[in-house]
Amino acid sequence: MSVSYRFLFDQMVREEWRMHSRLFGGRRFALFPAFLTLIAAGTATFFAFAGAGEDTLLAGLHVVVALVGLQVGSIGLVGRDALENLLGDTTLLIYSARTLPVSERRLLLVFVVKDVAYYAILFIAPLVVGTLPLVVLGGLAASEIPILLVTAWLAFAFGVGLSLALVGLATRSRLATLAVLLAVLAGGVLRPDLLVALTPYGLFQRVTPVTVATSVLLPLVLGAVGMALFQFDRRTPARTAANQFRALHTRLGSRDRQGLLTKSLLDVARSSGGLWKVLFSQGLVFAVIAVLLLYIPEIVPVQPSPGLTLSTVLALGAFTTYNWLCQFEDEDFFLTYPIELAAVFRAKLLGFLILGVPSGLFYLALGTQVFGLGTVLLGVAVYLPLSVYVFGVTAYVAGLRPTELLFDTPVFALFTVAMMAALLPLVVLAIAYPLDPALVGGLSVAIAGTAGGVGYGLYRRAATKWTRRARRGAL
Repeated sequence: MSVSYRFLFDQMVREEWRMHSRLFGGRRFALFPAFLTLIAAGTATFFAFAGAGEDTLLAGLHVVVALVGLQVGSIGLVGRDALENLLGDTTLLIYSARTLPVSERRLLLVFVVKDVAYYAILFIAPLVVGTLPLVVLGGLAASEIPILLVTAWLAFAFGVGLSLALVGLATRSRLATLAVLLAVLAGGVLRPDLLVALTPYGLFQRVTPVTVATSVLLPLVLGAVGMALFQFDRRTPARTAANQFRALHTRLGSRDRQGLLTKSLLDVARSSGGLWKVLFSQGLVFAVIAVLLLYIPEIVPVQPSPGLTLSTVLALGAFTTYNWLCQFEDEDFFLTYPIELAAVFRAKLLGFLILGVPSGLFYLALGTQVFGLGTVLLGVAVYLPLSVYVFGVTAYVAGLRPTELLFDTPVFALFTVAMMAALLPLVVLAIAYPLDPALVGGLSVAIAGTAGGVGYGLYRRAATKWTRRARRGAL
């Protein structure tokens, strides 16, 4: 007798809540939707006062929730090594097909449905509620909020379905997956109007039988294709590997006497996705911003500076590189050895500069081919110190456990405020750049330089803070 869909769904929802509330505390985790609502409302208010059109802001909302769906739907490619590091020796229901009388396909189906429902309430609904200031400050009618909630949920489901379809195809052929992904990106660049018409944002713009059908059926079809293609038993052949640690440690020489930098680099290289995930994650950020700058109508009366916009967003996206560098680390672990946390954080900074910064510079160089040399050079001058700021803030606020930052409301709030303090002025200057390029360029470099200095100072203090907390047993 197989386990029912209803029972699996109920248990997976409880498992999700217990996992997050146990990691971060029930009340702290429960406050997360409220904080997201405040962030969304503040963002909507800022752009409304800046003269943004509500159509463009709502289009951006649909893009954001679709990207969240892409991430949530990637269960087949999720780094189980990082998951095990975060949760310890834990077996989730999604991995229990060998111990329960239930098929892998049923478990995956229920897991995806649970994720769509769970995150639609936890993430998407608060973001939609945060658009309420546009009812007062913009042209959004209060009667449109319910349809906005529905289309946002559908956009999230579209992202999940697309990700699941790509993952399912990837279990069969990586070359075919790459070809489909390039075709989707090319379609988005060459025919964005058609992409909008087929996706849930087209339903928000105009409710017709065609938009209703495509918005509802497309996520279902994509999800069904992914489920049909997904291969669950992917056994990799046994293989041997050379002593990479010794070779890399020897090459780094005196810059890495204790091998901490070597360990950090190999942790990223040997984890799911390897070093390519650093380039891919920044590439996704670059593609989204480039499309927004090229094809979505201006959100303010003047065109934002592409270089400043790209550098600001890419610097913020470098947070993921720090996350991967620390995915196997723990402050308590290092304190059991004659290793100072200052040396560990130094290794993380060097690893961040080796892996994260060059990928951002690569896409800024690519940006010169799309937007011209112009302000992209200014973006390079801003990107370097701003990346150091992101590293320093993350190290000080989250230590060697940045994954917890995502759901721990007080920590996430502190991180968000710190990011907005440096990034928001640069966003405003990017919009104002055409009005006085020389003045705005100078102010941007000054703000980024100051932020870089603050970030470096926070990095130097991070080791002291987290050593003290670890010895108090406060971790």
